[in-house]
Amino acid sequence: MANNEKSSPRVARTASSVLRDPSSSETAKSLAGSALSQAKPSNETSKPIASKAAKALDDGRSSRTTKTLAGSVLTQKRK
Repeated sequence: MANNEKSSPRVARTASSVLRDPSSSETAKSLAGSALSQAKPSNETSKPIASKAAKALDDGRSSRTTKTLAGSVLTQKRK
């Protein structure tokens, strides 16, 4: 079953900002890359990125931006 979800324009802008920011964490940049690549509905979240996103959501140290990106990429995971 295909997933028709895609990153919103707001999430895509946030992802772009994270990728350009040298102080962004490796996790945030990884999630941002995934979210940005999913601005088209034909791409889906891979299992390793979904796992990283789930860990970021569970980690109390994750920034609000990282959690936004994590939620977006998990939404685009094949069910």
